[in-house]
Amino acid sequence: MTEITSISAVTIQVTSMSRSFHFYHSILGLKLAYGGENATFSSFEIGDKYLNLQLATRCETRWGRIILHCSDVDDMHRDLKRQLDDVGEPQDGPWGERYFHIKDPDGHEFSIAKPIKKSKTSLR
Repeated sequence: MTEITSISAVTIQVTSMSRSFHFYHSILGLKLAYGGENATFSSFEIGDKYLNLQLATRCETRWGRIILHCSDVDDMHRDLKRQLDDVGEPQDGPWGERYFHIKDPDGHEFSIAKPIKKSKTSLR
């Protein structure tokens, strides 16, 4: 049987492309690959993967979370605290990531995270 080897993209619905474009491009700093603030479909590059936004008249945000890795969780946290009202506090997860949570304008939940380097003594 052929196996699935990676994720190419994640697509979520948004109710205002201009508001979401500002959040993902101007606040999170994602690079636009396709579309824009007046489009009905936009793609943002994240490494060699994509986060797609599909305009919808309404969207349901049942629980789920998208995890985005960054180079420095604490720096990103400081930057986002200056721009957003509801930013969770950074913490170290027992699974080996430092992370915090935010929500986009439509209520989609994201973790901003970075793997924690384990010391040689903790590997025993």
